[in-house]
Amino acid sequence: MGVERVREYFKGFGLEDRIQVLNMSSATVELAAEAIGCEPKQIAKTITFLVDALPVMIVAAGHVKIDNAKFKARFNQKAKMIPGDQVQDYVGHRVGGVCPFAIKPGVKIYFDESLRENEILYPAAGDANSVVRLSLEEFEQVTTVVGWVNVCKRVE
Repeated sequence: MGVERVREYFKGFGLEDRIQVLNMSSATVELAAEAIGCEPKQIAKTITFLVDALPVMIVAAGHVKIDNAKFKARFNQKAKMIPGDQVQDYVGHRVGGVCPFAIKPGVKIYFDESLRENEILYPAAGDANSVVRLSLEEFEQVTTVVGWVNVCKRVE
């Protein structure tokens, strides 16, 4: 189960007690914010793409979406999401629980600048009913981030 792999991953940082298993789904930004009782912008959503045929994760705040022009300028190609039925094969987690923890080797992780608006973030923790509460600083420390990007825009 994905959440157990993530819990094991967090043991290495002494943060396994931060994982919350919810009574309702947290598979979307709206559901997660409702279940946790936070603002949608505090949900750290993970969006998966293929860049030069390799998996890339963009972790962004819940109130933004990918800006195709910015993505193309940064990665020199059009944004191509990994099809939902292939996400687990590429990154190791199913859609709804995709997170940048306990993932397959070779997946590049980027944080979008939109995350900087929050002191506390809630990324998924491996399945559609789990989240982990982290400060932005902790989130950076426990994630193998390649770098920060600006590839999103606010949802109107």
